[in-house]
Amino acid sequence: MSRMRISDYQKESDQPTLLITSDIVVVHEGIISEKPSTKEEARQFLKGYSGGHVSTVGGVVVTNLTTGKKLGSLDKAEVYFHDIPEEVIEKLIDEGVVFRVAGGLLLEHPLTLPFVEAVVGSSDSVMGLSKDVANKLIHEALTV
Repeated sequence: MSRMRISDYQKESDQPTLLITSDIVVVHEGIISEKPSTKEEARQFLKGYSGGHVSTVGGVVVTNLTTGKKLGSLDKAEVYFHDIPEEVIEKLIDEGVVFRVAGGLLLEHPLTLPFVEAVVGSSDSVMGLSKDVANKLIHEALTV
């Protein structure tokens, strides 16, 4: 990806232009996981979560391209799971959706949701973008 030139957005008459970026990782037993790349890796991740818990760490950066002001923040959440049956794990892997998310973690998926015991923090943070953090950074980026 080429770098954007902020000067392209710094015309006085323009409305503010914001660039919002975010990413998330899953942390399980001290190991940071991104998207699984193989069925075996996805299976290992999901079996590890069964009856246990994971943390998610998400980062959000908001850049006001008009002023050059850049703000960022991290947000952490935890998910506690009941035991996840192997057939559910296999169905999730066969669907393929686990390969598109950090740690193969799909809190909101109908196959996963019944096995979520508790979420500490916000669900939207677990899903990849904390609305509270993003809104706070947007507000701060727009204030002069």
